[in-house]
Amino acid sequence: MIPAVVLLSGGLDSATTLAIASALRFRIFALSVDYGQRHQAELHAAARIAASLNAHEHRIMRVDLAGIGGSALTDSALAVPDSPSAGIPVTYVPARNTLLLSLALGWAEVIGAVDIFLGVNAVDYSGYPDCRPEFIAAFESLAKVATKAGVEGARFQIHAPLVNMSKAEIIRTGVDMGVDYSLTVSCYQATEEGLACGRCDSCRLRFAGFAAAGVPDPTRYA
Repeated sequence: MIPAVVLLSGGLDSATTLAIASALRFRIFALSVDYGQRHQAELHAAARIAASLNAHEHRIMRVDLAGIGGSALTDSALAVPDSPSAGIPVTYVPARNTLLLSLALGWAEVIGAVDIFLGVNAVDYSGYPDCRPEFIAAFESLAKVATKAGVEGARFQIHAPLVNMSKAEIIRTGVDMGVDYSLTVSCYQATEEGLACGRCDSCRLRFAGFAAAGVPDPTRYA
């Protein structure tokens, strides 16, 4: 089997992405990142998902994005908004996906993989600039010139299978592949037990997605 690194946050989108990569017969090296997020329950969810979908290996790496702040997901002094806002919301984490993909790229180079999967979505998303196809394409170009493997001819591919899908389409795809969404945590301010607030952007998108998909919502709310 061909190895692939799959970024696994513990949420609905990344769980579906892992299932897609597995269905494509990749050997899954799942990578989660403890970047100082307030919703640590998602990391426990990531471990459950990796086990349930038979990942070959699951690692949690640690970096300190809370040290630079600037996001309601890493700075407790900033409130997670309970209603939609115009422009890029305060839940945007500066350079997060650039950092996560860089870690995935490094691990991929070590294990001899050229395929990296990321669960970004540009349809039902919250205005984040690093969830767009333009970002994915730019990072592929970076990988080609920034790594030993790249300059020696390896062609890294960043797979973003959900990028043009609605949340309902993502959920239907995952259900068809046997993803157990009760294991996932999407809430930006989930409790330690993984209970969702039901008010943040992520909760609203998730709730609406299950309703539009006609699938019972297994989310546990506080």
